[in-house]
Amino acid sequence: APGAGPPSPHGTHVAGIAAGVTNNSTGVAGAAPDARLLAVKVLTDDGGSFEEIAAGIRWSADNGADVINMSLGALPGVQALVITGVIADVQEAIAYARSRGVVVVAAAGNEFAPLCATPAFDEGALCVAATDRNELKSWYSNLALKPDLQAVAAPGGAGLVDCREDVISSVPVGAEPGVCEEQEGTPGYDFYAGTSMATPHVAGVAALLTAQGRSDTETVDVLMRTARTPVTGTRGTYTPVYGYGIVDAEAAVSAAAS
Repeated sequence: APGAGPPSPHGTHVAGIAAGVTNNSTGVAGAAPDARLLAVKVLTDDGGSFEEIAAGIRWSADNGADVINMSLGALPGVQALVITGVIADVQEAIAYARSRGVVVVAAAGNEFAPLCATPAFDEGALCVAATDRNELKSWYSNLALKPDLQAVAAPGGAGLVDCREDVISSVPVGAEPGVCEEQEGTPGYDFYAGTSMATPHVAGVAALLTAQGRSDTETVDVLMRTARTPVTGTRGTYTPVYGYGIVDAEAAVSAAAS
């Protein structure tokens, strides 16, 4: 991957959620365990630029990616530069990826804001909000609101005092315990919370759908129309809290072609 460096706990955690090896009696189960991963580094510990993120999107689209997961986002103040058109690097890169048939999935953001953060806000990206284990919107999650309404929800953890209410996945050995002290003595795993954890759940299911031969457009459509809204149990019904609902892997892969 361009600009590669040592894996961060966050990046490895996301990878395990999306594609962790399954049926081996070890660790966690990935949403798409047979998927192959392209680890494309666009951020450092100090963050990164829209230009760098856009370059990573284009590189992925040109190097065989079927699904791009972006567990990252701009702060609300910076997002204004994108919404007003001052910066368009990532928007143009997402449009490029979609033109090449790539599904683009991005985190809604953790600012408890009324809009999906950039790049999830951008046209062509599927915005992912976070829910807790009780299927309530996680307190920190931005709402699943953007102009094209392409948004869903997925498990992201509670983000409260008890880290066991969060999402457990892989981290580099030696990087734990990072968040959950209870994980001390279990090398290679830790708990995290955030829309960054919700996003790879959706990216993994998207990978299952593209493996069925579905196009990027149909994949996004299936993810939204089979998603389930808690309490009401309706599917494919939009709300600002859950988007079109919590993504349902079983319903998605069983869905008839649109």
